[in-house]
Amino acid sequence: MTTEFKKVAAIRGMNDVLPDASHLWESLEAHLRHWLAQYGYLNMRSPILEHTRLFTRGIGEVTDIVEKEMYTFVDSLNGDSLTMRPEFTAGLVRASIEHNLLYDRPRRIYSMGPVFRHERPQRGRYRQFHQLDVEALGFAGPDVDAEMILMTARLWRELGIEDMQLELNSLGQLSERQAHRAALIAHLEKHRDVLDETASGAYTPTRCASWTPKTRPCRRWPTPRPSCSIF
Repeated sequence: MTTEFKKVAAIRGMNDVLPDASHLWESLEAHLRHWLAQYGYLNMRSPILEHTRLFTRGIGEVTDIVEKEMYTFVDSLNGDSLTMRPEFTAGLVRASIEHNLLYDRPRRIYSMGPVFRHERPQRGRYRQFHQLDVEALGFAGPDVDAEMILMTARLWRELGIEDMQLELNSLGQLSERQAHRAALIAHLEKHRDVLDETASGAYTPTRCASWTPKTRPCRRWPTPRPSCSIF
């Protein structure tokens, strides 16, 4: 009796790092750790698996990440819905709250490692890829944002990366955001008759989630989320 064995390969979009390349990863990671330590950032490691509701709350239920790109499954032991982290921020903030890290002072923390997106692999887009996440938690005002911009510019110079262009985006002042929100809601109310039944109830005064005109493909209104992450 002959048994045929089929060769097992890595999952498409999840790549091996072989010894010939691993030393380059280690060198870059060591450089990043030294760079962050000079600015007072401490390493923090959160689990790869988290409760799914952490990401639906933190990222937003109507984002492409949550709707299409998360590796989510039901734990057979207790029926919990679990998700492989698609990004770092939600888990780091969860851990900071759970362990009361900000009780005495703000914190500068960072994490690096694999994150996962359940999408079709293509050039430059993988199902498992790596991120460096930098978080300044509990700081008021824009100073820490300026600090991160300067930090990043220094890192690019140290790594010899050229032809970089800095582009800044702002959500505006509170009064400007309120005016934009009011105008957006008024626009959707004006065109309610071209929305289908699902979309007509999909937005609220606090979040214009999504809408689907009857005569054209679905468009999504983004929900901006402040972030202090450097990827």
